[in-house]
Amino acid sequence: EHALAMLLGHPPADFSLVGQAWAARIPPVPAILPSELLQRRPDVAAAERDVMATNAAIGVQRAAWFPSLGVTGSKGRSAQTLGDLGSEGSAVWSLGVTGLITLLDWGGRSARVDQARAAYRQAVANYRQVVLGALQQTEDGLADLSSYAGQAGELEAASAAADKVEQMMLNQYLAGVADYTAVVTAQNTALAARRAAIAATVQQQQAVVALTQAIGGGWDDRLPPAGR
Repeated sequence: EHALAMLLGHPPADFSLVGQAWAARIPPVPAILPSELLQRRPDVAAAERDVMATNAAIGVQRAAWFPSLGVTGSKGRSAQTLGDLGSEGSAVWSLGVTGLITLLDWGGRSARVDQARAAYRQAVANYRQVVLGALQQTEDGLADLSSYAGQAGELEAASAAADKVEQMMLNQYLAGVADYTAVVTAQNTALAARRAAIAATVQQQQAVVALTQAIGGGWDDRLPPAGR
């Protein structure tokens, strides 16, 4: 309850769940899940946004090659209009200290562009690893479901057979052809088989929860909206 309250943004003291009996029900999972569902995962979305941000940073650093300079005439009069910029009094320009530092940074501007590109490549590599991790978790969840389903079928059959043996030994005891020790042994065997079958069902339910977490939500046909 406390963990769910944290996820829902409520104080733990203000959140509670109504207790319900356990149900041996496995939610149906489609055989094929669209990979677009993984875009809902917070880590995948964050890595994607990081790629976009670092890509934009390259443009910012490249734009810094074109500084905005204040232009004044070096012969004592300012260029008041665009027409004055071509006159004789405005033929020589004083760029000023700021302009000189921008134009003559001895490779600093180029280095920052290279740094931005390196950050972009790093973000792309991180995005790829995050997506591969999400795909692995999804594939693991699907494989676990398939494996647990096969085990559950075998354990259910074993539990049914153990129940028949238990009933048979009880009938023999009531008929006087078997002692009660055989009945107790058959009951213990049947109980262990039922517990194993229940555990297999719980494993399948936990695998469904893990798969839901791996794909960032349910597996219906609704995909995340554009600009999520």
